[in-house]
Amino acid sequence: MQTRRFFNEELQKLKLDVEELAEDTKVVLGTAVDALYNSDLTTAENIIANDYVYNEKEQRINDAAMIMIAKQQPVASDLRRLIIAIKISTDLERMADHGKNIAKATLFLGDDHPISIHPSIKEMMKIAIEMVDIAIKGYHLEDISFARLLAQKDDQVDNLYGQVTKDLLELTATNPDQIQYIMQTAYTSRYIERFADHITNIGESILYLVKGVSYDLNE
Repeated sequence: MQTRRFFNEELQKLKLDVEELAEDTKVVLGTAVDALYNSDLTTAENIIANDYVYNEKEQRINDAAMIMIAKQQPVASDLRRLIIAIKISTDLERMADHGKNIAKATLFLGDDHPISIHPSIKEMMKIAIEMVDIAIKGYHLEDISFARLLAQKDDQVDNLYGQVTKDLLELTATNPDQIQYIMQTAYTSRYIERFADHITNIGESILYLVKGVSYDLNE
């Protein structure tokens, strides 16, 4: 009985660590996009310099989950909880990487570039952050209804990404001398689109956690 209580406490701590890393990704994305619009090179440099923090958090989550699997040899839903913690933390670390990539684009553009950042990039960021909130809640409650909402939000991000890409391609045709700057903003929209895709992966992980069956939310 004592062993079971200890296992449950460790499982809960692991879950909280995953949720904390998810909150971190919201901050990274929001801060990176704000720095992009404000040409804030100092903030962009700080985002890049601090990327190791999220790598270390992911590693701690993975190590803790593997130790619990080795020591406790859990089965059924408990085993799924540990496996999903590993899968979700991997997606979260990659999401933080996309924030870092946006910061790199900001540094490339510099503080005196000749173009305006497409307004829909900020809208993509807002939806992606909403998706993180939905995913965290679904994971915390182990409620698949939240996971299903993610597919709808991801479609919104994809649609905005398509429009941004189209607009920027048209802009390169009339401003060939600015193509290197324009392409950096195009890359940024792609990073946010990929960020949202990873959240959809988390939704699929939640569905697997609850149902024990793999689903594709993009179908």
